[in-house]
Amino acid sequence: MSLSFLPEEIKSALSHLNYNFISELRLRRDKPVIVEYKGEYAYLNSLGVSGSPKNAIIAGDLATVLNSATEGCIYGYTEQIKNGFITVEHGVRIGIAGEYVSENGRVSTVKTVTSLNIRVPHEINGCSDFLFKTVFNGKIAPTLIYSRPGLGKTTMLREIARRLSTEKLINVLVLDERNEISAMDGYGEGFDLGNADVIRCFNKLHTVAAAIRAMKPDVIITDELYGNDDIKAVEYAAECGIAVIASSHVTDREILKKMPFEFFAELNLVGGSPKIYDKNFNSCGDCLSDNGARRTVFGE
Repeated sequence: MSLSFLPEEIKSALSHLNYNFISELRLRRDKPVIVEYKGEYAYLNSLGVSGSPKNAIIAGDLATVLNSATEGCIYGYTEQIKNGFITVEHGVRIGIAGEYVSENGRVSTVKTVTSLNIRVPHEINGCSDFLFKTVFNGKIAPTLIYSRPGLGKTTMLREIARRLSTEKLINVLVLDERNEISAMDGYGEGFDLGNADVIRCFNKLHTVAAAIRAMKPDVIITDELYGNDDIKAVEYAAECGIAVIASSHVTDREILKKMPFEFFAELNLVGGSPKIYDKNFNSCGDCLSDNGARRTVFGE
């Protein structure tokens, strides 16, 4: 289990739940532990979940949890902490709230930790079926998967990488800046990404040119686009004739329209089918033939 760093009381309570439905754990110092389970928040008690805080497990020293998650090497995560979170074993992301310390106008570390948001990654076979039926059944077009956090964007990217690199047998390069898509350890073991090549833990803009030269990808998959540098990386790949499939938390359509993608897939529900739009945000429901295949109107 990828949450082995948690206190025994919390691990024991979680053992009563189906791990596949655990999305998030909220630990706030001296407050009840809250779990997102089957898409809804509930209090965690010794027997599982409840809608009442009565008998809920109370979070204790959060610094101890962080120390355990990083195997006593919290200083090895200094660069990640500057972004307000760390990614530990098995791709578990831990968001950190507390007193942010700045240096030269940028966050340098977080002290007096008061809250942890532990996000649990998953592999879900079939989660990309609708995209393969509607968008990826011919030419692989640049596509952005977007939604608010926690609706399965990264989970979907994992399966897309695996299926494109095995079923389509094309060269797929995963630019995994935060080691969340692959969740590889020091031995190169992580989630099953099929035959994809993976470059981890470096920013997209400074990696993409070297990665394209070195690995000659047909498709690049990456997550969480934000800021001009990430968009420049996507634009560079497009100029090289390489399709990018990415994710973003941005949901403002006017901002999304400015991004270099041909299709947008909006996630609204965990496990639900995405809504597909073209680059002008026209719904692509009418652009599908009766059997669900893309028509030539999609620019093939």
